Amino acid sequence: MAKTKVSYFCQSCGFEAPKWLGKCPSCSQWNTFVEEIVERANPSVPDWKPQSTSLQRANKAVPIDKIEFDEEHRILTPDKEFNRVLGGGIVAGSLVLIGGEPGIGKSTLMLQLSLNMPGLRVLYVSGEESDRQIKMRAERLAPQPPEGGAGSQATPPLGGGGAGGDCYILTETSTQNIFKQIEQLQPELVVIDSIQTLHSAHIESTPGSVSQVRECTAELLRFAKESGTPVFLIGHITKDGMIAGPKILEHMVDTVLQFEGDRHHVYRILRAVKNRFGSASELGIYEMLGAGLREVSNPSEILLSQREEQLSGITISATLEGMRPMMIETQALVSTSAYGTPQRSATGFDTRRMNMLLAVLEKRCGFKLGAKDVFLNITGGIRVEDPAIDLGLAAAIISSHEDIPIPFKTCFAGELGLSGEIRAVNRVEQRIAEAQKLGFEQIFISKYNLPTGGNDKKRIDLSRYEIAVKTVGSIEEVFTLLFG
Repeated sequence: MAKTKVSYFCQSCGFEAPKWLGKCPSCSQWNTFVEEIVERANPSVPDWKPQSTSLQRANKAVPIDKIEFDEEHRILTPDKEFNRVLGGGIVAGSLVLIGGEPGIGKSTLMLQLSLNMPGLRVLYVSGEESDRQIKMRAERLAPQPPEGGAGSQATPPLGGGGAGGDCYILTETSTQNIFKQIEQLQPELVVIDSIQTLHSAHIESTPGSVSQVRECTAELLRFAKESGTPVFLIGHITKDGMIAGPKILEHMVDTVLQFEGDRHHVYRILRAVKNRFGSASELGIYEMLGAGLREVSNPSEILLSQREEQLSGITISATLEGMRPMMIETQALVSTSAYGTPQRSATGFDTRRMNMLLAVLEKRCGFKLGAKDVFLNITGGIRVEDPAIDLGLAAAIISSHEDIPIPFKTCFAGELGLSGEIRAVNRVEQRIAEAQKLGFEQIFISKYNLPTGGNDKKRIDLSRYEIAVKTVGSIEEVFTLLFG
């Protein structure tokens, strides 16, 4: 009988070494190597094998123009936010990884999706909960499930009466047993909760280790590509916010989704980090309720506070997340520093960019902010990286500094340069249309968004907008129009 193979893996990056090392040569982390048994001499349980013999043909190189290509048909879910983040629906044979903080709602999102897939047989595999616990949560998500007794391993459909699709529950952690159930059930969608709880008989190490996560993901990837069945994986994250396991896990899957938000707030954000079948800049917004997650079709309404009086330091900025325009509320507070060193704090915005905006305002406009405490906040608990909110943030800072409120129904869309100029931003017409739809009366944009000369294709027709469009070229013009 052959000897068992032993290797050492870095828990941070997955680097393999034949002996223990104090410092990883790949990621330069210390004391991250653990010993794992990576190969058994005679694995007794077979791996996933395709059903059709046509899938077992030998691959050979072919010219790219000889490859037959049909337009990809996507599976549309009832959740429009989920479809948008995936790039238009679920692609057949895709492997999707969803990560997020503990208790943020990953299992709720996927179980709710499984219960409401119309006309699809869904297998929900859980290695963390019992079938009774899942049934209890399904009763809350789908108040009218059909009557029926419990099965042996895969329970009868949950939520099939009012929800539509057939959802089967399997509580198992062995990949070989999962594939046996898949062979019997023939599901059209598989959900794994979670990949860190699975273990394969080919690897003698604990579930969640580097080798187990890599091997289980490779088996599921092989199953998804050979059978054309989409597979969703729920993944844990580390204390640094990264998805637990080797970095190769994110490279192996087709799509990586991040479920973000504060557990103490009701809103959740589903963000695409990697997407081979669509844009990686889309996001979906949900509201956590007692009966599950509710999709928010118009996020601008929840991101704007309904205040009745004018307050200084509050502005509205037009931003873009993927193809979706949103109006967000930006808040600033400038006060005299009570200590020797002024404080600089930003929530939902890059602190270094905030320091750049303060330097531009002090250098180009003459505002003395060096001895002031400055606090910035993006309401709604979201994080924005769009440079188009620079103008709104600068106006909020000066509004708080001078204690003069910004007029109601005024919004901003412009990038602030180091010399104080207002730079043009992309897709400004969508931002103007969103501001007009929400009832704003005027919007400040860069005058460089209106090109001059003979290029009429890029010219923006402002006459078709009812909102007043203010074009400015420098930050001084903005403050003159706002504060006089």
